Amino acid sequence: MTSSALDLPPSVRIGPGSGGLTVVRVASSRGSAEVYLHGAQITSWVPAGADPVLWLSAASEFAAGSAIRGGVPICFPWFGPLAGVPSAPKHGFARLVDWTLDDVRADGDDVVLVLVLRDSALTRASAWPHRFEARYTITVGTHLTLSLDVANTGTATFTFEEALHTYLSVGDIGATEVRGLDGAPFADQLRDPQAQPGEAGPVRFTAETDRVYLATAAAATVVDGASARSVTIDKLGSRSTVVWNPWQAKAAAMADFGADEWTQMVCVETCNVKTDAVDLAPGSSHTMSVTLSIDQPLPHQPQNRAT
Repeated sequence: MTSSALDLPPSVRIGPGSGGLTVVRVASSRGSAEVYLHGAQITSWVPAGADPVLWLSAASEFAAGSAIRGGVPICFPWFGPLAGVPSAPKHGFARLVDWTLDDVRADGDDVVLVLVLRDSALTRASAWPHRFEARYTITVGTHLTLSLDVANTGTATFTFEEALHTYLSVGDIGATEVRGLDGAPFADQLRDPQAQPGEAGPVRFTAETDRVYLATAAAATVVDGASARSVTIDKLGSRSTVVWNPWQAKAAAMADFGADEWTQMVCVETCNVKTDAVDLAPGSSHTMSVTLSIDQPLPHQPQNRAT
């Protein structure tokens, strides 16, 4: 179904966005959002009466074939570089192609968008030759719920990785901590990609951080001390969580990342990656979802600050 054939509720408009890419704008009594068909990428979510929750780089590219830096990119069907295929796009093809807007509806005071991506000659030529259908459901309101359902429409089992690469806005990364991952084993992508025992207490940030927490279904909470709020990331169907901040040097080296923007963002990603990758039999499907919610004021603030 094309977007022009959809019966849109009054709270939804479709039109040109940044770079001329098609964007779906939601403005309801409970919250607003922007979702690009390019990558099925939500770039903004603002609950009613609150500040923006998602971070978007001012230097982000909005162009066909390029990833949008910020919001919630979809990493699928692999995460990071594809082993043995250096020419394959990092984090897969899902964030680089246009999805089809299949349904838009009001659900009480919330708005629900459904976007679909199916295999094509393009996807099958990208070193992942499998037949699939991915359905991405975005529910916008006081909470933001993102649900990615992947179905195997072929005749052979395939394995895939997936991540909802969520960029969250914070007031100061040095006054931010991530709670809920205590004791979970993690692979430190900067030092040792092999899993090591988990640590006690929250994750705090004093340098570049790139950790893949494995075998954990736990919810996480980003405690944003500088902005006096917290964001809870409650997930289902996910066994991995990535925590990432590029810090100063890496941010400065990235063309689509403002040199000083690293102080105001953190990624807490809902994933199934590495040893948590999903094996999917023909005719089967797998659903991974996450709900973001905000809470303020905070009971206390972390003490360490970025320098």
